[in-house]
Amino acid sequence: MRYIDTYQRPVMRATEDVTYELFDSAEAAWFWFLSAQRARAEGARFTAGMATTPRPCEPIDVLKVVDKLYRHRRLLMDHIQVLKHYGMRSCPPDRRRPKEVRAHRIWHEALDRIEEVLIDKGIVAPRPLRESNWIDHVHIYETRK
Repeated sequence: MRYIDTYQRPVMRATEDVTYELFDSAEAAWFWFLSAQRARAEGARFTAGMATTPRPCEPIDVLKVVDKLYRHRRLLMDHIQVLKHYGMRSCPPDRRRPKEVRAHRIWHEALDRIEEVLIDKGIVAPRPLRESNWIDHVHIYETRK
């Protein structure tokens, strides 16, 4: 263990033989964070590196990203409230339900902003770039020879 700053907080270094499973999206990371917080509130204890699926971060790291975005005014209180409400329900808002249309827009707006930071931090896997648009491969009136 190595200690940093004045509070003498221990810093654990990851070993090179551990392979971490990145999250597919910010939405998956958010649901994972809230389920970990729910388990912690119910009395579960966490030990770093003891998870069944090794992740590249601790649950609190996701909260730190959200907090930082909120403090820099990239996320508003509306974003936080929607993330919390639907996160506790463990399902995203459904745009087909009239009462959830606005929440659906806010949800995706917030997660898009969170995902940028989580990709930069190596918590979420980057989305593959598309080689071309699907319209480039469509032939509507092609004559066969």
